[in-house]
Amino acid sequence: MEAARHQDVLFVLLGAIMVLAMHAGFAFLELGTVRGKNQVNALVKILADFSMSTIAYFFVGYGVAYGTSFLTGAEGLVQGNGYELTKFFFLLTFAAAIPAIVSGGIAERARFHPQLAATAILVGLVYPFFEGIAWNNRFGVQDWITATFGFAFHDFAGSVVVHAVGGWIGLMAVVLLGPRHGRYRKDGGVSSHPPSSIPFLALGAWILTVGWFGFNVMSAQALDKISGLVAVNSLMAMVGGTLVALFLGRNDPGFVHNGPLAGLVAVCAGSDLMHPVGALVTGAVAGGLFVGLFPIVQNRWRIDDVLGVWPLHGLCGAWGGIAAGIFGAKALGGLGGVSIGAQLVGTVTGVLVAVVGGALVYGGLKALVGIRLDAEAEFEGADLSIHKISATPERESSF
Repeated sequence: MEAARHQDVLFVLLGAIMVLAMHAGFAFLELGTVRGKNQVNALVKILADFSMSTIAYFFVGYGVAYGTSFLTGAEGLVQGNGYELTKFFFLLTFAAAIPAIVSGGIAERARFHPQLAATAILVGLVYPFFEGIAWNNRFGVQDWITATFGFAFHDFAGSVVVHAVGGWIGLMAVVLLGPRHGRYRKDGGVSSHPPSSIPFLALGAWILTVGWFGFNVMSAQALDKISGLVAVNSLMAMVGGTLVALFLGRNDPGFVHNGPLAGLVAVCAGSDLMHPVGALVTGAVAGGLFVGLFPIVQNRWRIDDVLGVWPLHGLCGAWGGIAAGIFGAKALGGLGGVSIGAQLVGTVTGVLVAVVGGALVYGGLKALVGIRLDAEAEFEGADLSIHKISATPERESSF
């Protein structure tokens, strides 16, 4: 037993490190997508948000979700080789994905410190409220779902808990923030803001993709529960999303590199249940969802979601929650133990928590302190107006 706990600590720790590395992916995906005058801000935001998330989740959020406090003597914390601490680290990297997702939507015009405050509230209260419902049977919701549909809501690695919640919070933030100045012209035209660096965008996508195998596989949280099915299902969903995004996106590198992310977002929930062919279809549908919805959101609905975090995480995450109920069924080659009704109710619950929580947090901050850069600071760029340096200074300065 003691040896097994040693192994579990190492297993979960390696998962935490892999998902921690994914935050570099978030940073470079945003850096490559935004304009050159906002690249430094993208890098600083992800690191600062992760640090704020750690404080909020350690002192408040983990307790909200799991009823555990770490404010005891260290002799208690080292029980079981410190497994609970390692589990906290692993789940923190999931929680910190919420502000990292939101960051891409509100890029180029959000004030810095109000976003840090939003991160603290989201990771301390909003996210762990639904995390506790889905993953720790808090507040009796899962009991009701089980009694009603025969099975609990199933979300193995967070299609809904992490991605849909992050994406729908991001949508609320983007709508409350408003579009970038000059994005939508009075004559009805839409100004294009092409990515500043396709290589950095691609690097970010690759880092996320590789780290995702820790995100999904290590969600078993114990070595004796590890499953190669999760790994291969993640792989199949990744390539399904990539190929559909390649063809529907007409070779556009922005779509191609978001395709694997869409597939991986969608497969998280049912990656432990689906047949690999079901995972392939799940990922393919997600790739199509992202490519199809991104231009509609941007151009027709005029929602200035810079990285497309709502279609990528919000919609593909919700699709993943439902897909687990479809392709997890034994009739379609899955392992069973899921219900479409339970998946629908659980997914809708996550979306509602995100929408209400996101609206309250960003609406409150907007009313109290403001969440948007002024027009001059936005025009100058977040790098110079907030951080006083650009990503590639053109000349040396004197001291």
